[in-house]
Amino acid sequence: MNLVGQLAPYETEVAGAPNAEFTVAPPSVEDAARILDLACERGLRVLTWGGGTHQGYGYGVDPDVVLSTHRLDRLIDWSPDDLVAVVEAGVKVSTLEERLAEKGQSAILSEIPGGATVGGSIAAGISGWRRLRYGPIRDRILEATVATGDGRVIRAGGRVVKNATGYDIPRLMTGSLGSLGVIGSVALKLWPVALHAATVTVEDPTLALATAYRPIAVLETNSASAVYLSGTDEALDEQIASLDGTRADGHLWPDPLDHNTVLVMRVPSRHTAAAVTQVEDSWDFCAAHGVGEIRIGSNTASSDDANRLRQWAEAHNGALVVERLADDLRSGFDPWGTPPATAGLQRRVKDAFDPVGVCNPGKLPGGV
Repeated sequence: MNLVGQLAPYETEVAGAPNAEFTVAPPSVEDAARILDLACERGLRVLTWGGGTHQGYGYGVDPDVVLSTHRLDRLIDWSPDDLVAVVEAGVKVSTLEERLAEKGQSAILSEIPGGATVGGSIAAGISGWRRLRYGPIRDRILEATVATGDGRVIRAGGRVVKNATGYDIPRLMTGSLGSLGVIGSVALKLWPVALHAATVTVEDPTLALATAYRPIAVLETNSASAVYLSGTDEALDEQIASLDGTRADGHLWPDPLDHNTVLVMRVPSRHTAAAVTQVEDSWDFCAAHGVGEIRIGSNTASSDDANRLRQWAEAHNGALVVERLADDLRSGFDPWGTPPATAGLQRRVKDAFDPVGVCNPGKLPGGV
């Protein structure tokens, strides 16, 4: 059977996805592996597409095949007593959180609204604003089932007794941007939703605030700074009194940056306040104190503006990467900046999982 006939059962349409010779949606991770195996045989470039919310990261890919995960949409298993859920990669974050909330639980995935999927959030390494309390997203994944670039299906992680690959698969897939294969499903840690939550507006966000009260987050924007708390009502009252701030019930997250250019600066957390001084006059921003992540947006910034910020970030042992970039900046601003010292290791891992180079080829720093 020719390639058209082999891919016909998986054909689909995906709004917003780039044009490609084939657009497919496998209903299982095994089917995803078959598609990748066919791509290897013919040297086809495959772009994995979840909700399309994080496609601006990295170098662009001109795909022969767009592989959508929208048919991987099942909550496979949920053990509320064990605080574990097994979910397929194409499930929307919002859908999963709504379901888990029925029993007062959460997977603590990104708060960014829209159609972001579980697999896409993991592949992009999006930890969300609550990283300060719950850690990076890679630490919340117990197990992953993956279709590798060379057409194998691998299941590995903390719930698996033996990992034959020798790799920590959940961590490798986190932030891989689809360059190693397709995430089929993951087992996620869950947390009870706190009975009470509050957002406290404060005058001066500091690293001390980010550690003294064990908050959910300490965020600073152009217009306000806030400490996000959760716990018993009595504990909240005590913390809020010592913060000397203005309380609002619930977690009132900042609006997402909707500018035509959105960049993400990551620096050691001790440099967060200094980073804010670099951006506060010219960019809209949201800085996560205690984490060292500053998201910035602009509709008027030039490539020179962005490059000056990157130079500052890299001089402070950080990085400035593109989440979304205006068309007129593309020729003058690299999506990644200086390749990391780990670029060679990234290449070796890529070769182990995707030796032909069919999965998002050239997406990562250094064109890996």
